[in-house]
Amino acid sequence: MTSVTISSPDPRKLAAFYSRLLDRPVTTSDGPRPGEPESAGWAQIRAPEGGGTTLNFEFEQEWKPPVWPAEPGTQNATQHLDIHVDDLETAVEHAVRSGAAPARQQPQADVRILFDPHGHPFCLCS
Repeated sequence: MTSVTISSPDPRKLAAFYSRLLDRPVTTSDGPRPGEPESAGWAQIRAPEGGGTTLNFEFEQEWKPPVWPAEPGTQNATQHLDIHVDDLETAVEHAVRSGAAPARQQPQADVRILFDPHGHPFCLCS
C-alpha cells in the first residue's frame, strides 16, 4: 500500500491539519477546478524521508461527516487512521492543539479516539 485518500469538503485545510498533527509537509496542494467552490481542490502529505504512507485529500461536493460510534440513519465512518504514539497523553494534547476534538466515548485505556476538523475519527495508539 502506498497511500490513503481521504474525502473532505476542504481538502487543503484538512491536509494542513494532518501536516501539523503528523509533522509532515504538505507536498502537493492544488486549488479548485473551474466552476468548483473555493474549498475544492486536492492536497497530499508525505513523510519527509519519502517513506511511509502518503495521505491524499480530495474534494467531496456532497460531504456528510461520519458519525462514531455509528447511529442508525447516519453516515458511518467506514475507515479510520491508527497512529502509533510513544506518549498517549502528550499526543492527545498535541492533536487538540492542532485542531482535533476528543470523542466522548473512549473504549480502550491505550487508545484515544479523536475527530479531525471535518469529523473523520482517528486513533492515537500507545
